[in-house]
Amino acid sequence: MKIKSTEIRVVLGDITELRVDAIVNAANNKLVMGGGVAGAIRKKGGRVIEEEAVKKGPIKIGEAVATSGGELAVKYVIHAATMAMDFKTDEIKIRDACKNSLKLAQELKISSIVFPALGCGTGGFPLLASAKIMAQEVLRHLREESTTLKEIIFCLHDQEAFTVFNKGVLGYLEYVTTKLSAGPFVTVDAIIELPEGIVIIQRSNPPFGWALPGGFVDYGESLEDAVVREAKEETNLDLTDIKQFHTYSDPQRDPRFHTVGTVFIAKAKGNPKAGDDAAGLKVIKLSEIEKLDFAFDHKKILKDYLKTK
Repeated sequence: MKIKSTEIRVVLGDITELRVDAIVNAANNKLVMGGGVAGAIRKKGGRVIEEEAVKKGPIKIGEAVATSGGELAVKYVIHAATMAMDFKTDEIKIRDACKNSLKLAQELKISSIVFPALGCGTGGFPLLASAKIMAQEVLRHLREESTTLKEIIFCLHDQEAFTVFNKGVLGYLEYVTTKLSAGPFVTVDAIIELPEGIVIIQRSNPPFGWALPGGFVDYGESLEDAVVREAKEETNLDLTDIKQFHTYSDPQRDPRFHTVGTVFIAKAKGNPKAGDDAAGLKVIKLSEIEKLDFAFDHKKILKDYLKTK
């Protein structure tokens, strides 16, 4: 499957035989290459890989360093520490090791990388859990970073691990990027209380009508930050004394698509003025609610608010 311009694959085979820019070694924090994937890399690529790695160790668990590929057909081996010498690992260690491997790949400006099942050999971590953790970190990296990676491969050495990773990585990413991306979408709205009344805006885009100031929550943004930003953009007001009022989730509340909206009550500082994406703005008394045509379910929201006054 492809996310943006990066192809993600799960393959069955020998990680040391793949021709890519970098392969990841599930390492201990001293970077001594013993058995498992590390042993296979050392055997095929030569002891020079281990000698280079040990000189860079020890490193913190979760960190990653790069060495040459030795006699392998790769530019780099990225050694990601998933455990100490006690050979114990967990979710946080695997997550950090995967995240820092991707970060290092970006710093090296490489276009292709291969991961084994981090933590699942000597560490004994469950295959499906490792697959989902790594899939989450890959998705986070591709969404948040401007990456040079054109191909991310997960290579498993036996059929059972391949089957689990195929479902845990590709199945999981397919679910997140298709079904979840269809919504519901998260929105915020503000009931801004001024001494003269409540601030409403006239929408310049469909659905038309009067509405509470608000909009969509951006990726990586909190509800509180989003409502402050939207209010500033649409009304020129700086919100204060913000309190969460209620969340509205009726699938029919928005004629465009399914949205889940959280409404906040707030005071404000500044002079109310319609922003670029609003056709107008006014401050109304609560007694005027019934006289106006509101978009979405904003008349219901204001009636609910009125009941609390």
